Amino acid sequence: MINLEHLTYSYNKGTDAVNDATGKVTPGIWLLLGENGAGKTTLLKLMAGVLRPRTGVCRLDGEETALHAPSVMRRLFFLPDELEVPAQTVRALAAADGIFYPNFSQETLDSNLEAFGLNGKEEITRTSLGTRRKLLAAYALALGVDMLLLDEPANGLDIDSKKTLRRLMAGCVESEQTVIVSTHNISDLRELYDGLMLMHGGRLTVCLTADQILSRLSCVRSATAVPDALYSERSAGVVSSIVRADGSENGDIDYALLYSAVMSGNTEIIKILSDND
Repeated sequence: MINLEHLTYSYNKGTDAVNDATGKVTPGIWLLLGENGAGKTTLLKLMAGVLRPRTGVCRLDGEETALHAPSVMRRLFFLPDELEVPAQTVRALAAADGIFYPNFSQETLDSNLEAFGLNGKEEITRTSLGTRRKLLAAYALALGVDMLLLDEPANGLDIDSKKTLRRLMAGCVESEQTVIVSTHNISDLRELYDGLMLMHGGRLTVCLTADQILSRLSCVRSATAVPDALYSERSAGVVSSIVRADGSENGDIDYALLYSAVMSGNTEIIKILSDND
């Protein structure tokens, strides 16, 4: 369990990049959304202990990540959008750093690299952006850490590589692990998400599991407007709407639609999602 408790951080005493972020993140694969400058990357850095919050704390199973205790650091890994790798190849990286992660699997790394059509001997600094992302994603998913933070993991990947990444994440992530994926490309991994974190203007507006969202809201598509819809968008002759959940087990989350609704300032939907009852 990851607990965010009133995390606040600002750069150079300016406007808060993260403002009083509070929430509980359970095991599973979580989608982290927000507009440019919303504070997503800063939040990930705070969770990973790369940045120390001005106030508040992030705890991984009760241990504060900002303290950098070895017992915590070996259980988490942050893969930023840009990473300076202290090794020429991923195999060299694994040989040097893999020993610090008790659940690291060389077999999984080999399998992940093969799935991407790589051997791990490619010189990282001489490869394209897409190849670097594949190499590092293959490594990150082989670490078996309890908290894996991925910032735009599909950035630079072609269509087939995105499919491979989705397949690897589905196969590598165990039930006790928590993976948080910050991305603007919602569709890349849409079938995998177990929860949603949504940031807006530095605030963590939503932090709910998929089941919690479906118990409150449902997304429907129809040819005409839906009566009593809380939010609707029309595209190519189809109306996509958000309605109150009716208590049935059937339901789907349109994360892009939900994001647009919250970004539009729809107070009713925001209230429903922020209600702690």
